Amino acid sequence: MRSENMSKKGSKIQPRKSGPMDKYVKPCGKPETSPGCASPLTQRPLSTPKQDEELHATHSFEWVGSDKNPTNLTCGKTGTIEDSLKKSAQFRVLAKKNTNRELVIVRDGRAISSHFPCSFIKNERLTVKYIKAADKHSQLPRNRASAIRQGQVPPDKLVVFHVVTKGGEKVARIMKNKELKIKFEEITVYGLKGEKVKEALKRDGRLLKKAFQTNCALIDKNTEVRTEMHNLVDDLDGKTVKIKMISKCTQPESQPESLEDADVLQSESQKSDSEIQVENQDPQQQSTTNQSVTDNISKGNSKQNGIRQTEKIPNSENLKSHLSFQVKQRVKGMKTGLSKRSNIQNLFRVEYGKSAETCREVKTMKKLMALSDSVCAVRINGKPSGSGFLLFDKFVLTNGHVIKNIYNESTKQLSESMTVHFSFESLDQWDSGAKVEEVTAWEYYCDNSGHMNDWALLRISSDQKLPRCLLKHFGFLPSGGGICIIGHPNDGVKKIDPCWIIPTDNRKQVVQNHCNGNLDGVLPDSKQYFKDQEYINFITNNFFESVSQSVNGLKQVLTYKSCFYFGSSGSPVFDEHCNVVAMHSAGYEYRNGRGERSSVIEFGYPLSLILEHIIIQMVENARFDVLKKYLACNYSQHQNMMSNLKKLVESRNLTSFQKAFNNLVHTNEERLKMFFGLLLQREEPVPMDTL
Repeated sequence: MRSENMSKKGSKIQPRKSGPMDKYVKPCGKPETSPGCASPLTQRPLSTPKQDEELHATHSFEWVGSDKNPTNLTCGKTGTIEDSLKKSAQFRVLAKKNTNRELVIVRDGRAISSHFPCSFIKNERLTVKYIKAADKHSQLPRNRASAIRQGQVPPDKLVVFHVVTKGGEKVARIMKNKELKIKFEEITVYGLKGEKVKEALKRDGRLLKKAFQTNCALIDKNTEVRTEMHNLVDDLDGKTVKIKMISKCTQPESQPESLEDADVLQSESQKSDSEIQVENQDPQQQSTTNQSVTDNISKGNSKQNGIRQTEKIPNSENLKSHLSFQVKQRVKGMKTGLSKRSNIQNLFRVEYGKSAETCREVKTMKKLMALSDSVCAVRINGKPSGSGFLLFDKFVLTNGHVIKNIYNESTKQLSESMTVHFSFESLDQWDSGAKVEEVTAWEYYCDNSGHMNDWALLRISSDQKLPRCLLKHFGFLPSGGGICIIGHPNDGVKKIDPCWIIPTDNRKQVVQNHCNGNLDGVLPDSKQYFKDQEYINFITNNFFESVSQSVNGLKQVLTYKSCFYFGSSGSPVFDEHCNVVAMHSAGYEYRNGRGERSSVIEFGYPLSLILEHIIIQMVENARFDVLKKYLACNYSQHQNMMSNLKKLVESRNLTSFQKAFNNLVHTNEERLKMFFGLLLQREEPVPMDTL
């Protein structure tokens, strides 16, 4: 964090008046003087070392380092959490070993800053980690930490909230250190009651400048209520927010929002030692002194410039935010025109607005949570490569493209080590996973109809207890409604995303919405569009026209808009009844004019089609051992699957099924003989309850 980003009142607890809408004018009389204050700038002498080490009630906490052995610490002096940790000999040894790395302190799974007030940590266990330092590692300036070290932040004045490390679609990277975004989903930020959100975030020091230079706001993760940067932090206590760009307008780094702020900016570079001393006073003395300073400044300015004393209008912050929002909406309507706005369909609001219809009943979410145990992360040589789920017995289903670079179809061998992990739900969790022993079946090609076959069936080791099989919850594609995807997006922990099916007739409109929102040009992640790695405006229409043609040609897929992009291939897609209906597979991605990745639309392949191809391969390759495992997993839609499979066998005249049946006639494989008999008989198949 850089000292120049700090305003004069950055460490004060007292509320600030801001914005021209906040005040009404009152005739100014003789400025009042605080009792006993002959000169406000010389009210209090400089702090002594004894005062700097102000005592507070003792509190204890534990910390755990790389050796996983907890160490207890008891603190009785005000300071930062790093100050307290430095009192531990074990921590000093650990810090010395990681001189060129960045310290990360983890509290409740979230990264807190090293200058977090230690008095707020009581009877908790912290985890101390070190990560790769950023190119320009920010250090905490002394003047930012002085208020904390001198006991000016009582716990009742502290506001603590959490910020998601990945920003919104138009401002995805917000962290200075990319390792923080990779290893942690959220960071914890503290603020002082009465200060602005922007000041608290700047003090934290871990965010990039663009979070402040662009018109960004904090969006509540649960309610999606917006909090703008100039608002006070008071109402953010305990909330989790995401930083999103609300317009493309660029805000100046430092803009006076009131007469008082203008005075601060003009005198910022000329602060005297006495003024700095005032900033370090306790809240009560500080309030008295600040009033005297303001009165004297107002008196001097009123003589020269005619500036009159002002007072704050009650509830002015909410009024200002409401009026500002209305003005922006009016301006936006004037620019776009009513005729253009009328073309925006309800689908767009459902797709991106997460309407109330995407909500799920508690019982549905509980069932999905139980089924999520069967979803796994797929890793190659320990590195995340995709997602998958336990289909039946010891067989995991994922996308074929996940393993295409390490699988030799001729020898049917993997060239690299591969594992699946069912319990990766927290960054602190780690297990060796289940080893992939065989690629039982695999397809990655486009057939004559234009349909892409992209799946892989993996047999895993049986040396651990496995979760339930999801084949028992199989379902066919729904015509519409809500769905839920469970997987490991962005190579991270297991997540769930409730979203909405995009019907075939509405795909074109979704593509057009993305085209309208990227007038500055895009750079598709496709070599045919690259030209010296530059963003070219005329590419926009060409790219989205190609996407429109391609997505409308997808006849046998489920399309939707999801936040599951990279690393989530192979995730199961559940319908509103918690049935697995598809496998999340791909999307049409691009980079916008700011270099941020996005996706036009995502899609998944129907599980019913994949099951048909798995069965056909098992028969053609004589893998009856696997086929018996499949038949042993009874599920409610088995009869319907048999009907569809029978039609497929008859239409393709698959002689391999007849040969397999002939070879089984003189064996004791009654289950297999009944299976083939039902497929090969001319009349409609009978119920498979006896299988």
